Amino acid sequence: MRYTQPHQFEPLLPQRRLEKLFASAQSVTEASLGLRGALHASTASTLARLLRTMNSYYSNKIEGHSTHPLNIDRGLRQDFSTKPKVAQLQRLALAHIEAEEEIESWVNNGSDFSPFSTEGVRRIHEALYRRLPAEDRIADDGRIVEPGAWRNVDVEIGRHVPPPHGSMLAFMARYQKIYDGHASWDKQLVKIASAHQRLTWIHPFLDGNGRVARLATHAALYRDFTGGLWPVCRGLARTQQDYYARLESADEPRRGDLDGRGNLTEEGLWQFCHYFLTVCRDQVDFMRHMLDIDGIRSRIRALVVFRSETDKQVRREAELPLHYLFTSGPLTRAEFKQMTGLGDKVAQMMLSRLLKTGLVESDTPLGPVRFGMPLDALQFYFPDLYPEAATRVDEEWI
Repeated sequence: MRYTQPHQFEPLLPQRRLEKLFASAQSVTEASLGLRGALHASTASTLARLLRTMNSYYSNKIEGHSTHPLNIDRGLRQDFSTKPKVAQLQRLALAHIEAEEEIESWVNNGSDFSPFSTEGVRRIHEALYRRLPAEDRIADDGRIVEPGAWRNVDVEIGRHVPPPHGSMLAFMARYQKIYDGHASWDKQLVKIASAHQRLTWIHPFLDGNGRVARLATHAALYRDFTGGLWPVCRGLARTQQDYYARLESADEPRRGDLDGRGNLTEEGLWQFCHYFLTVCRDQVDFMRHMLDIDGIRSRIRALVVFRSETDKQVRREAELPLHYLFTSGPLTRAEFKQMTGLGDKVAQMMLSRLLKTGLVESDTPLGPVRFGMPLDALQFYFPDLYPEAATRVDEEWI
């Protein structure tokens, strides 16, 4: 059945068993606040940059268009494959990373952007697709997807029939009316979960609806909950079968007199919200474990010992200053070298090697250094966070 009137869009929020959803949301909020206070701002910024890369990988993987993390890393250095398909996937990953960073800037700058407004959703689509050349914006039906352009044809997505394009903006106006605006943190999380599902139900664009929904969700979570430090997209991708099943189940019509009062199933929406909040809590808990201060010291030690056995320029004395960078923030180069306890020449050689391999970073040739998170260190620093980055698939690259 194709719905044509916004009042047929109900329910947009669960109406029953709210105490269980709010309790789950409260636990996510409390855990998130604890996580955001655990890191120095410099380390948090480096981690957020890594997680943008990871988000692009997982969001595109959900769509069946993933590329290897090593290829994404190469793309960030403007090193593109000679294989057209691999290069296209690199460009798509970079577009996602850059769009996510731009969207975060809209939130940070206190602009009038809202991921729940009609214009905000359109801007997200535009931010992603204007970074792609026309040949990377071809939908399955052969049409070229225009950045920020609303769907102008009627479509069917499996068993789901989104609203006709002629009435779609009326549905978006209803979407904005219900979801835009602030609420208490527990209610806000339930709104974010519901909005994610209902935006995919509207399917407002010719292509990219799933990616836009996940970017909008990232934006909605970013300011008050994640700060860019825990990745809901990772959880959705790692439970992809459940993610799709819950989305599709909430698309269905009402299942009888006990299933709410709207045209759509309230039970299906409730189950999606419950699933979404469970994913959020799992990801917060995972990152809290990964960022445990005592644990990270031993993981830094393991990395340094491993590197020192294969690279004579890396010495075990790097452990202390690396741990300091992680927990307390940047050091001058002189401070870093002094903290190693090594002679100046040996310490300088080691620091140069750490900079070259990305274990420490600096914005200028002589400037302060900060903690780095190169892909080949993640298996030590954050086991299981991004395991795909530790595998090498040679056939994906020429």
